[in-house]
Amino acid sequence: MRALLCNNGLRYDSAYPNPEPPPGEALIRVRLAGICNTDLELVRGYLNFRGVLGHEFVGEVVQAADATLIGQRVVGDINAACRSQACAACTAGRPTHCPNRTTLGIAGRDGAFADYLILPQANLYAVPENISDEMAVFTEPLAAACEILAQIRIAPTDRVVVLGDGKLGLLVAAVLRLTGADLTLVGRNRSKLAIAEGWGVQVRLAGDPLPARAADVVVECTGSPQGFESARRLLRPRGALVLKSTYHGALSVDMSGLVVDEITLLGSRCGPFAPALRLLSSGLVDPRGLISETFALDQAADAFARAAAPGVLKVLLAP
Repeated sequence: MRALLCNNGLRYDSAYPNPEPPPGEALIRVRLAGICNTDLELVRGYLNFRGVLGHEFVGEVVQAADATLIGQRVVGDINAACRSQACAACTAGRPTHCPNRTTLGIAGRDGAFADYLILPQANLYAVPENISDEMAVFTEPLAAACEILAQIRIAPTDRVVVLGDGKLGLLVAAVLRLTGADLTLVGRNRSKLAIAEGWGVQVRLAGDPLPARAADVVVECTGSPQGFESARRLLRPRGALVLKSTYHGALSVDMSGLVVDEITLLGSRCGPFAPALRLLSSGLVDPRGLISETFALDQAADAFARAAAPGVLKVLLAP
């Protein structure tokens, strides 16, 4: 099969071995896949991953022990847990934190930038007919945005600020606007902010004045030290700071300030697929406006260059 490999950079292989699903896993033909910032960082050496990239996808099941899955369009939870009765994380209902897990296109498991991938049947979710491939491919990052509401209560009376107008920041704003909260998205790109404005979200350019120590919740989606500093400046005492992006290198943090202000610091990563699919199916979230361009699999170099360019949102690959 054709595949995009991360191996000291990015490499296209037109004759990569087809994956063979072990018991309990399904073989899926990839219909559409999305490039995210994690993929860009993996190519630069993040986590020292070697193998097929890609974890955002929609595909069609072509082989599975469960015959009802064959022919279905599916998306899939990217974390493949061991599901062992001896695993404390799995038995406690925390499979995304299983210490023995592999992660699609990120750690120990080939990913979605290929003709085929394999995932456990338990990880798969059927895509409703009214959700197009172009919408379904956003399920994984949209689920990550939904995870915030699975971790913290946001009321209509809360003042919420989302920092960062990238793909994830926009999806977070799309989800949190549904709470009715007083929501503001802060970013640097007017065209990206215009997408959120079209959803009815208040927007501000980075650098515009915002009330200090007034926000009940700040969601940090920039992954930059400056973003963290801005979040602390905006957050009131006893407020909640949600971190949706990883940070490269050490981050200098005033820990005493967190203690004195009694800040709730919340890491937030992967999320629930069922709510994300419901939002897409109901039309409450339509992410298609985030698509910048679609490339063929053998146009990998152009696709990744485009995805890394300033102002670009979602770049898709269509095997």
